[in-house]
Amino acid sequence: MIKRYPDWDGLNMKSKNWIIIVVIVVLMCLSAVVGGISGGLVVYSLGQKQTATVNEILPTPTKESPTPTTETSPQGILVDNTDIQTTISGVVQDVGPAVVTVVGTSQVQFTPFGGLSSGEVSGSGVFISPQGYIITNHHVIENTTDLWVILSDGTKQQAQLVGTDIYADLAVLKTDGRVPAVAVLGNSDVMDPGETVIAIGSPLGQFTNSVTVGVVSATGRSIDTGEGYQIQDLLQTDAAINQGNSGGPLVNLAGEVIGINTLVVRSGESGTVAEGLGFAIPSNAVAAIAEQIIATGHFNRPYIGIEFQNNTAYIARRYSLNTDSGVIVIAVASNSPAEQAGLKIGDIILQIGETALDEQHSYINTLFQYEPGDQVIFKILRDGETLEESIVLGTSGS
Repeated sequence: MIKRYPDWDGLNMKSKNWIIIVVIVVLMCLSAVVGGISGGLVVYSLGQKQTATVNEILPTPTKESPTPTTETSPQGILVDNTDIQTTISGVVQDVGPAVVTVVGTSQVQFTPFGGLSSGEVSGSGVFISPQGYIITNHHVIENTTDLWVILSDGTKQQAQLVGTDIYADLAVLKTDGRVPAVAVLGNSDVMDPGETVIAIGSPLGQFTNSVTVGVVSATGRSIDTGEGYQIQDLLQTDAAINQGNSGGPLVNLAGEVIGINTLVVRSGESGTVAEGLGFAIPSNAVAAIAEQIIATGHFNRPYIGIEFQNNTAYIARRYSLNTDSGVIVIAVASNSPAEQAGLKIGDIILQIGETALDEQHSYINTLFQYEPGDQVIFKILRDGETLEESIVLGTSGS
């Protein structure tokens, strides 16, 4: 038997209303489900894109501590720029006790009656060994008799001269008394312009252990002594250096002696007044010269055994010489390398090795480029003829 369901037209109004309500409810439910699924996809897509963008543009930061501003010295000592005054004070406290005032009796002044009057000269120096060896300048102790050193605490001790090197303006003294402190010689080759340095000494012989501060203004300077040679490879500083500071140490912020103060330039060739032009012998040269003087009593320099006069345009005109350069031989030592090579009075030495002698290349400084025992060709002008002589260099200490 087939069961028949009434069609739409056969339904009464009440049934039709119920069917419409049911259909509407079903459609609303389906719409909510579909909308929920679509919304979830959109949110997920935005979430993925947003997360990826944050990770790419703003990676997780790492917190770092700020780096303090420091200055590195040639020996690797770190100095906080905000504490540099404390550093200078500490260096002075460490090195100061090693600095001495050098006092000597000098007989250099002629009296109206033809005799010599004695006077006191003074400079500075610094202990470089526990055995009592002291470095100072040659010009501080030149022509002196009795020598004394005054320690930073005022104690006075007699000193003996061990040896000097006039060309480097260095001298070594020794005392058998108490050594309150010893200064360390640093490496002057690593000093650069602009680095802070400290000069310690006794200006005017009265103001013992005075301290001045400046910088290395330049390296490798040469100063003409007016004696036929230059003191070369000097450190230039603007730390105040006055009479009496000569022989005292120039110290870096690591507390190491990087130079021995030797001279100050007050004016130029034109007479212009200059300020802050001090010069120091570099510590590497000091160490080499002092070591040899302590061991042997002298420092060996190459030597040929002549006395000479620098040639000039005036001399060349007056004596009708064929050149105004080089040096004129005015004396030859007996049994010297020069005599053995046949050099004569009146010879003009024009060239040593490959270096022609002129205003920039003095005889002494050119000769000092060689070592005792070297065989060197000397170009000589004799009676208008140019000759070449081979000379084996001797030593000034022999």
